[in-house]
Amino acid sequence: MVTKTMKINISPEAEQRPAAMFVQIASKYESSIHVKTGTKKINAKSIMGVMTLTFDNGEEVEVSANGRDESEAIAGIEKFLCS
Repeated sequence: MVTKTMKINISPEAEQRPAAMFVQIASKYESSIHVKTGTKKINAKSIMGVMTLTFDNGEEVEVSANGRDESEAIAGIEKFLCS
């Protein structure tokens, strides 16, 4: 399992639908991916769960991935959230 704290800095192109884009990116990976913010922990591949998050620039979230491609998953999520 790989876990990393990330500070959100979503590019302007992604701001219109960040939840949908986030789920699409997470779904590319075989690993299970979860996002934790405060006391809330959600499945990153669940659009309903991700829609409960705010994705505000400057906010910190903890992303964890567990599986065969966990390192690649963390890198892909970080590229989206922090670019």
